[in-house]
Amino acid sequence: MKVTIAYIDEPPFGWTKTDGTATGADVDLAEEVLRAIGVTRIEHRLTTFSELLPGVEAGRWDMNVPLFVTPERSQLVAFSMPVWAIGDGFLVRAGNPKALDSYSSLAERRDAHLGIIAGQVQHDAARASGVSEDRISIFEHQADAIEAVRSGAIDAYASTALGNRILADRIGGSVLEAVEHEPIRNVRQQELPLGAFSFNRSNSDLLNAVNRQLRSYLGSPNHRARMATFGLTNNEIDPALTHQA
Repeated sequence: MKVTIAYIDEPPFGWTKTDGTATGADVDLAEEVLRAIGVTRIEHRLTTFSELLPGVEAGRWDMNVPLFVTPERSQLVAFSMPVWAIGDGFLVRAGNPKALDSYSSLAERRDAHLGIIAGQVQHDAARASGVSEDRISIFEHQADAIEAVRSGAIDAYASTALGNRILADRIGGSVLEAVEHEPIRNVRQQELPLGAFSFNRSNSDLLNAVNRQLRSYLGSPNHRARMATFGLTNNEIDPALTHQA
């Protein structure tokens, strides 16, 4: 049994090592689950974020690494049960010179510009908070967005708080820093945005098999230990477990 899974270059969730193999928290979780359900051959397909949903919908591969679940996306693909829950954050230049700690704070700074990867939910979140389109730059690749922050072309790159924290640690705090968004008042931990694997809507056999294994594996000591090596903690895992069905 062979399964092809698409991933994007977005540490700590997925990236390509120097030897050409795929790695990352989401890639690791997928491999553990797929092997457990009897998949003997796993192929990885590096793609861009904007191609994830169209690719699996068109059958160019069998499943995608986790991405945020939204009602709009659920019209296109079938999602597994959630595997993590993560809030947003910014990657900014060291010292956070414009004091940006939320989309609203960026909207209030008319001289502040934001970078977002094409198709990601952060675009809608920024617009909903009042950031105008003329102050949003869209990138296909994370590396380009990071370079734009470095050069000063944009003031902040919006992604997951966890992903930006890992990036800042790797790049070095003297260059860039991660800023977790200020929590919205009265929002509970389990209401953080949820991430899940996605499949072609007709591929119910694979989806059901993955879900069965996820129910027994998520939250286990082995799962928590493996995710910890990539920087994912109970803070990202536990909220997703409350949505098991």
